[in-house]
Amino acid sequence: MSGLSRWEPSARWNPWREFEDMEKRLSTIFGRAPIATSGEKKEAIAVAEWSPLVDISEDDKGYVVKAELPEMKKEEIKINVLDDVLSISGERKYEKEEKGKKYHRVERAYGSFMRSFTLPEDADGSKVSAEYKDGVLNVRLPKSEKARPKSIEVKVS
Repeated sequence: MSGLSRWEPSARWNPWREFEDMEKRLSTIFGRAPIATSGEKKEAIAVAEWSPLVDISEDDKGYVVKAELPEMKKEEIKINVLDDVLSISGERKYEKEEKGKKYHRVERAYGSFMRSFTLPEDADGSKVSAEYKDGVLNVRLPKSEKARPKSIEVKVS
């Protein structure tokens, strides 16, 4: 067995490292700053873009889209429904540095964003409503009347 070296524990193959490397390469291709992983000593300095987090729920009456938009004014948020696509867009502006104030870390993302969602067939996009409170946008899309379940009483004779 001459010519073969001993297996060393520090040289173990890590399949997740390959995924992380691929993610970094794709981020570079698409113009995004790569995000540092827990195993790295360096941290990502900036995030090139942001997209607000969204929850979508449904009940008998319709759909609710909740988007987290902290520290934004309602005037900075736009909601459109066009061709059965709901779009939420806006811009969170970066705080300008004040004299005597120095930032040591900026992790929150700033800039323009746009989220688009294809409406389900039973949603009535013409009756969309929205409210914005405490940094959370609630967009309500009622179900169309014909899509709502109806109960019919059956008489037994």
